Amino acid sequence: MSEAYIRVENLKKYFATKRGMLHAVDDVSFEIQKGETLGLVGESGCGKSTLGRCLIKLLDSTSGKVLLQDEKGYVDITKASPREMKELRKRVQIVFQDPYSCLNPRLSVWELIAEPLIVNKIYSDKNEMRRRIRSLMDTVGLAERLENSYPHELDGGRRQRIGIARSLALNPEFIVLDEPVSALDVCIQAQILNLLNSLQKEFKYTYVFISHNLSVVRHVSDRIAVMYLGQIVELSDYKELFSQPLHPYTQALLSAIPLAKLEVKRERIILEGDVPSPIEPPNVCRFAGRCRYAKEICKSKAPALIEVMKGHFAACHFAKDFIKGE
Repeated sequence: MSEAYIRVENLKKYFATKRGMLHAVDDVSFEIQKGETLGLVGESGCGKSTLGRCLIKLLDSTSGKVLLQDEKGYVDITKASPREMKELRKRVQIVFQDPYSCLNPRLSVWELIAEPLIVNKIYSDKNEMRRRIRSLMDTVGLAERLENSYPHELDGGRRQRIGIARSLALNPEFIVLDEPVSALDVCIQAQILNLLNSLQKEFKYTYVFISHNLSVVRHVSDRIAVMYLGQIVELSDYKELFSQPLHPYTQALLSAIPLAKLEVKRERIILEGDVPSPIEPPNVCRFAGRCRYAKEICKSKAPALIEVMKGHFAACHFAKDFIKGE
C-alpha cells in the first residue's frame, strides 16, 4: 500500500462541562489513502461529526495530529496558523448535513457559489469567474435558469447541490461529507450519491463520508470505520466488514439493516443496558455494559484497536473468536 495521504494520530476532542470533560473524540488513529472514501458510521452522539470537523480544523482538537500530505512531506492541520489555514482551506472542504441551514437565505444561487471565489480572491476577471460558476453549476447538475433563485425556492436536492458546488469551488483534494443525504428523500439521496461518486472518479477526490446509515455507507465507501462513544471500535474494507464483523457493536448494527429477501432469516441483535456517559468515561471497554459476550476482562481493561486480520482492525478482547472457521 502506498504512503497514506492523511494520517490521524491519537486525535482527541474534549468539551468542558459542569460535570467534567466530555470525551467526544477519544484517542482516534487511522489513515486514508489518496482517492479513497472512508465511511464513518455509528449511532447519534458517538462523535463522528465532531471528528469530521476536527479533521479540517472547524473545531480545534484537544490533542493529537491530523497530517496532510504535501510536496514537502506532511503538514499538521491541527497546528496550522490562521494564515496557513486559509491556504489549506483550498485543499480541504466540507459538505454539511442540512443543505438549508448552511446557506445564507439572502444570497442567490449565483452569489452563494461565487462567495468562496470572492473571499479567496481567485479571479480578478469577472468573465472568468462567471465561466467558473456556470461550470460548477453544470458539474453538480444545477440548471443555469436557477442562478438567480434563493435557497427557500429550491428543494432539498438542489440546495445540497449548491453546498457541493461551494465545496468544489476552490478545487479541493479532501472533502468531509457530514451526512450529506440524511435530510433528503430516498430518490434524491440516490442522485446525490451518484453525483459524489462520479465527481470522485473524475477529479480523484478523497472523501470521509459520515453517516449513521450503513446501507448508504456501503454504497460509497472503500473502507468503513465504526465509532462508539468517541472511539473507533472496528475498521476494515467494506466487503470484509459486512461479511465478517469482528466487534459485537458492528454485529448489532448490521443485524438492524433491512433485508430485501423475505425468505432470508437473520438474527436481530437487540442491545440492552444503558449507554455509558461520555463524561470522564472509565478506562474499560465502553461497550461492555451492552455486550452479550462481555466477561470480567471487558469490565477491567480497555481493548486496543489491533489488526486482527490483514487490514481488519477491531477493539475487542475476543475479536479472534468471531473469525469464521476458527
